Amino acid sequence: MKTAYTFIMKALPVLLTALCWTSCSDFLEEDPKGQLPSDTYFSNKEDLDASLTALYSVIASSQASNNLCGTNFLVGDDISTHPSSNKQPLREHDQFDVKDNNSWLSSMWEQRFKVIKAANFIINNAERTPEVSKDDIKVAIAQAHYWRAYSYFYLVTTWGRVPIMLKEEIDYNAPLKTEEEVYELILSDLKIAETDCPALYTKEPYGRNGMNIAVSEGAVKATMAYVYMCMAGWPLNKGVEYYKLAAAKAKEVIDGADGGSYYYKLLPEYSQVYSWEYNNKNTELLLGIYYNRDAAGQSAPLTDFLQDMKQAGWGDTNGEINFWMNFPEGPRKDATYFPKIMLSDGKLYDWWYDTDPASREVVAPVFMKTVEGAVRGTEFDYTNPAVVNASGEKTFQLLRLSQVYCWYAEATGRAGEINEQAVKVLNEVRNRADGEKTNRYTTDMSPDELAEAAYNEHGWEIAGYHWGGIASRARDMFRMYRYKDHFEFRKKNEPIKVAPGVFRKEAVTVTGTWDDSKMYVPYPYEDVILNSNLDNSWKNR
Repeated sequence: MKTAYTFIMKALPVLLTALCWTSCSDFLEEDPKGQLPSDTYFSNKEDLDASLTALYSVIASSQASNNLCGTNFLVGDDISTHPSSNKQPLREHDQFDVKDNNSWLSSMWEQRFKVIKAANFIINNAERTPEVSKDDIKVAIAQAHYWRAYSYFYLVTTWGRVPIMLKEEIDYNAPLKTEEEVYELILSDLKIAETDCPALYTKEPYGRNGMNIAVSEGAVKATMAYVYMCMAGWPLNKGVEYYKLAAAKAKEVIDGADGGSYYYKLLPEYSQVYSWEYNNKNTELLLGIYYNRDAAGQSAPLTDFLQDMKQAGWGDTNGEINFWMNFPEGPRKDATYFPKIMLSDGKLYDWWYDTDPASREVVAPVFMKTVEGAVRGTEFDYTNPAVVNASGEKTFQLLRLSQVYCWYAEATGRAGEINEQAVKVLNEVRNRADGEKTNRYTTDMSPDELAEAAYNEHGWEIAGYHWGGIASRARDMFRMYRYKDHFEFRKKNEPIKVAPGVFRKEAVTVTGTWDDSKMYVPYPYEDVILNSNLDNSWKNR
């Protein structure tokens, strides 16, 4: 089957070997053998196509790193982890206590800069490709600008001040740029992508089933909406002006979908959003990473199972109890969490079931939305979960229309406004979640009530889906400066009533005293040694 990785075998020897920055140390220690032949490479259209496809391969590889590039999302209030000793890299994030020698920290850093390196190669060299239309070149460069912006957005919301790399050459003493400077680059890149990316790709490998595989105009606009929301919040705190910019950009996507400029529309049922049935024809998806088992080494992230379940999973992550408690009942919740769990005896139980004394190491809600059946193309059945596909191949979803609906409503409310369209689209999200037209939201709400309702709906829409997407629950909490409140809540860890007479608390404990250094993760220690500008002293961050 023809895929977005058509040219990968040509591209990989040239690009993936040379583009890989192994942590920051690779841009501090130059390897002459890994230099790109930028003076001779872009000699024909095949080179251009191969370079862009290799970029997407780097992106896919970075996402296939699973928790390695998404552990920082465990600070969100939807996700917790396992208390066992081999889960320390995850647990440090869950406890707001990440060390600079965290074994997965450097991988998180590395994966983002790999993408930046691949993007810079295209941005700086693709324009000279002969016998290729200017439009084709513009589209390729625009996509590279998007992915550079995407990576820097990840970096700035994870580390704050970071080096900006715009060339392939290695800067041994790359200075750190402020958060505002990084955001300026992000917006600059996104504006280029917005101008030059098409609304619809009509040919392989960038279009399939009448939908976009590569970055499109609508996906860029949606990303800009969320970036503006983040700039409106912590740490820049640009406020109302930027919430209005976010609302305006989200509205462009919504109006484009309503007017037929974009094909986007919500799927009728929430369970379809992560189903195999709609895996490669999801009209709700603005941007995703499409995996194919025929592409060597590709593996999509999995929802992790608890270790004491019949499925015998790794038990890396599970749901936080309070978030599960506040999650509205209905089809969305049933598709997000296991309605019942099967323990090793083969019987179904409520997740809070336990013996007295306790026989289970972790008692917690378990996410189900991304789990696949054992045979490719089959849906997972939680009542018969003996085997699952351990090399998950569901499309990794970076942006969905339901998210844009939530952002439009939230940004409108935080700008001090309310309108019928914002209420309408938020109701569309909630009506699907309820499985009926409840129309819970009205224009009688205050702007603040609208904003908070949209914030919560977005959290429920994406709960447990944390591997490097544009907007996770943790990123929402970050921009709203709500880490501190959650830290104090987890620190208390009071028992929560989950059923009549049944109380449960989190298995992972949180200790210490809050300070704003916990809003970011530290730079990896090996990179701090090599680049003195990477200073983990909070006063210098």
